Amino acid sequence: MIKKIFIAVACFVTMSVSKAQYVKDTKPYLPSAENLEARKWFTGNKFGLFIHWGLYSILGDGEWVMNNKNITVKNYERLQHFFNPINFNARQWVDMARNAGMRYITLVTRHHDGFSMWDTKESDFSIMHTPYKKDIVKALADECHKQGIRLFLYYSILDWRRDDYSYWTGRTGKGTGRTTRGEWKDYIQFMKNQLTELLTNYGEIGGIWLDGYWDQMPEESATRKDDDVFIDWHMREIYDHIHQLQPQCLIGNNHHLTPLPGEDFQMFERDVPGENAHGLSFQQISKLPLETCATINNSWGFDIKDTAYKSLSEVINLLVRSAGHGGNLLLNIGPMPNGDIQPEFVKTLHETGKWLAKYGETIYNTTGGYLKPQPWGCITETKDKMYLHVLQAGAQITLPSFPLKKMKKVYMFDSKTSVPAILKNGSLSIQLPEQPLQGRPDIIVVIEK
Repeated sequence: MIKKIFIAVACFVTMSVSKAQYVKDTKPYLPSAENLEARKWFTGNKFGLFIHWGLYSILGDGEWVMNNKNITVKNYERLQHFFNPINFNARQWVDMARNAGMRYITLVTRHHDGFSMWDTKESDFSIMHTPYKKDIVKALADECHKQGIRLFLYYSILDWRRDDYSYWTGRTGKGTGRTTRGEWKDYIQFMKNQLTELLTNYGEIGGIWLDGYWDQMPEESATRKDDDVFIDWHMREIYDHIHQLQPQCLIGNNHHLTPLPGEDFQMFERDVPGENAHGLSFQQISKLPLETCATINNSWGFDIKDTAYKSLSEVINLLVRSAGHGGNLLLNIGPMPNGDIQPEFVKTLHETGKWLAKYGETIYNTTGGYLKPQPWGCITETKDKMYLHVLQAGAQITLPSFPLKKMKKVYMFDSKTSVPAILKNGSLSIQLPEQPLQGRPDIIVVIEK
């Protein structure tokens, strides 16, 4: 994932994007009927599991360790010879996600270090050249199809290892020891070939989650000419290739820009749409399906030092606020190098699943509230119900421009007791009693007459 050192640069680029970036990406994109149906499914199912796993887990220092420690390609490749996740169990992983109330899984197939987690014919830097010698993508894909969980595939378009990646114009991977400059067109073809494998050999894929576009954003945009600002990523060519192979497959790109033609959903890193507490989600909210991606602790890949685990309350509030914006939550885990998942992650996911087993109707198949999330909490809606997720004890709730003319009932979701509510001059007012929330949102249900 992207690091905070690039926030200011990416923010500047978002506000003043060069025309050169879009020269080859402006032809109209008309999603297929299958794609539009997949978008509806995605929007309604709200909760997914992100899995960051690869060679970097061996070092226990996050997925950016190759870049951050300036490990050369030659030295980093040695990790391949002792990556042997003998405890990996696809069934247990998918069971865990399904029991957590998750409806899809997004698996990192290739991160910025260039290591492929499947049986690729395009590179010898892959899981098949480790002592493990088993296709991780196939194992997880087979189990997802068996259990009815949709599989999305993360794919890095940035590569710290290959010579034909334009590393000399990029902003990361400068210390990996590359001196030869290969052909950029060869790298584009390599990516298309790998994506063809992923979209041909593993059954129906829910979506492709791309990352790394920001590596080619300039450090000093003001000093560059338009033609120097962006390399040609061939994104529309790649998008069309993906859609040709699997029309229903949704495409998202973690570039932190306004969605480009050919994309099917928009993601926000570490923040719910419309918020930017972490400085990575400054893009405007589009009309595409939305997704928040976030971590349970502070790391994407396994970090043995990171014990800053989110509480169950924090995870639920993140899920609720994402849904309140009409978006999904993609919650990340970073498995350990032996294939085990940290018990802290397992516990949090189990408890989240218990909460969703009871309150899932207030999250799944809802739309974001007519009113954006407020300090007191947020709203999710169905055709005939409105759910007020109260995140602040003793809150005085005022809903201006209330869309319902009449209400049949207003009551607490848990106790089913009526809640005093006054609808006057187009505003609905609700005063909650002063009582602790027990770390979970109180939920008020409003039923239209």
